[in-house]
Amino acid sequence: MTTALATATAPTTPASSAISVTGLTKSYGDKRVLDGIDLRIAPGTVFALLGPNGAGKTTTVQILTTLIAADSGEIHVGGHDLARDPEAIRSTIGVTGQFSAVDNLLTAEENLLLMADLNHLRRPEGRRRAADLLRRFDLAEAARKPVSAFSGGMRRKLDLAMTLVGDPRIIFLDEPTTGLDPRSRRTMWEIIRSLVDEQGVTIFLTTQYLEEADQLADRMAVLDGGKLVAEGTAEQLKRRIPGSHLRIRFAALPELEAATALFACLTVDREALTLDIPGDGSVSTLRAVLDILDHASAGAESLSVHTPDLDDVFLHLTGPKRENAR
Repeated sequence: MTTALATATAPTTPASSAISVTGLTKSYGDKRVLDGIDLRIAPGTVFALLGPNGAGKTTTVQILTTLIAADSGEIHVGGHDLARDPEAIRSTIGVTGQFSAVDNLLTAEENLLLMADLNHLRRPEGRRRAADLLRRFDLAEAARKPVSAFSGGMRRKLDLAMTLVGDPRIIFLDEPTTGLDPRSRRTMWEIIRSLVDEQGVTIFLTTQYLEEADQLADRMAVLDGGKLVAEGTAEQLKRRIPGSHLRIRFAALPELEAATALFACLTVDREALTLDIPGDGSVSTLRAVLDILDHASAGAESLSVHTPDLDDVFLHLTGPKRENAR
């Protein structure tokens, strides 16, 4: 997380950012899909763009990957100006979309060799790259099996491997683990994180799996109704949401009742023998609460810190509730 925190405070320019976006807009008829998006993504990090269906995530990816044109805005990807040199951007990036792009009639090896040809690699280099990717993604034993016989997890791994044939420095992953079982999803997370940690690749991730963003992203932004409504690290976003509290559990009801009289703002659960006290989870707050309990001889059996998760962040920042709060 050190890199992400440094990014938040250090000035960035289009040349120093892997991706730089200023004032991005896009409309379809009367519907404004993107409304003045600004982004700065540092090289060698994972950036996650979150938002409900229809928020504009896929449109953002399509614009940054040169698939559709923006209405306005200044966009640099890999140091290249999108308006002036889209071809240079295409040679810098890789894209794995929501739906697998593998050819079911070909084998895994044939799919990779096809991508090598499309990237104009010489035949020996293409074969070497394909063999290396098959080993890295644990697909070597299935290299010559038709993709139609692959599981969903194997297909997504092959799909990402195909993206890497051209050795991109920036990879766009649009909902990369949709439909995968928990084990396959975690395998994909390990692969994605290793690309960043070991090879310095920059990942632009869109996902509706908030645990995925929490696990992978150095920084994230929340998109709703075409506008960015929040940006920061996962911890920074969680701290914006009210609801942090300390939960203290007691061994018996008399201890619980004694402690209840010590605090002004709390929630009592007499069946569970717990008190919930609002707090930020800091060491100073914990120490103050424990000191009060010690001085009153109201011994606690256990204490835990509860903070909002990304689900809370998502629900608080997006949708009808946010609209009504304006």
